[in-house]
Amino acid sequence: MSVPTQAAGRPEPVAGGAADGHGGPGRARFAGRSPRQLAWARFRRDKVGVVCAFVVLLYLLIAACAPLITKLYGENAYTLYGQDDNLLNSFGMPVKPNGGMDGTHWFGVEPLLGRDVLALLVYGIRTSLGIAVCVTVLSVVVGVAVGLVQGYLGGRTDYVVGRASDLMMAFPQQLFFIAFTPVIVALFVKPGGQEPTWIRFTALVLVQFVLGWMALGRLVRSQVLGLRDREYVEAARLAGASSVRILRQELLPNIWSTVLVQATLLLPVNVTAEAGLSFLGVGMQTPTPDWGLMFQDASRYFQSDITYMFFPGIAMVVFVVAFNLLGDSVRDALDPRTVR
Repeated sequence: MSVPTQAAGRPEPVAGGAADGHGGPGRARFAGRSPRQLAWARFRRDKVGVVCAFVVLLYLLIAACAPLITKLYGENAYTLYGQDDNLLNSFGMPVKPNGGMDGTHWFGVEPLLGRDVLALLVYGIRTSLGIAVCVTVLSVVVGVAVGLVQGYLGGRTDYVVGRASDLMMAFPQQLFFIAFTPVIVALFVKPGGQEPTWIRFTALVLVQFVLGWMALGRLVRSQVLGLRDREYVEAARLAGASSVRILRQELLPNIWSTVLVQATLLLPVNVTAEAGLSFLGVGMQTPTPDWGLMFQDASRYFQSDITYMFFPGIAMVVFVVAFNLLGDSVRDALDPRTVR
């Protein structure tokens, strides 16, 4: 008697899927994929995250291509059109309605100086995002490096670095931003001397970075403390791997998702912090276009020209909301256990 090769009632294996009864089309679709591929598939199903990603990429593209955009537009951010073309009245306000909006100046002209608002906004995005990206990159690099070393070595190193970061986190950030930015600028510029734009740019980056990396460092430390005694780390240590290799090959790949999410959420915080400093008068200075400077000017003229406040305000709200929602979507994609 021949013996059947397949038990009665047992399902046949499905091509590309699992061979047992626990498989299925949904499981088969993800068979053989890496964690990154699974995260990308989950992110693509999040329509809000995809839309926010396109919005963020649009802002980054505008910042990177600001000179080209203004060249195609035909106006720039430094020419005083209001004074040269008689677009301002005797009080320095736009003559035409809605802030001077017309076919030449799509968003109108700036009160008092008469610069083109659209060109100012494009270059303002470039300035604010440039500072925020530099601060975020430095904070991530230093925070990850310090957190990895602090968590892996532990002991005295962990204690000393931890107390130092606790001390720095105790400083009121906004107050120290305001207090130390002019001090750093004064170190490079003599009294009464001309202040180059790059010095103010560098001062803002340094001040925000020095007081902004500790939170990410503490987060990385807590992640490493939970990973350094895992079996694969012990195996690498017993195999003779150096501490640098363990940090780079064993620990860092297991915390990159947390670092990515935190970097995504940190960037809009740095953008608003830079704009706040410029609004208070210690950030970028006129005539350099900047988001915060546009808010500062708009706050003086909103009763006479409220249109001038709309464009930088709407642009910043859209950017911050899009980046925060993108951070939530990235977190959900990287950690499927989160439920919203």
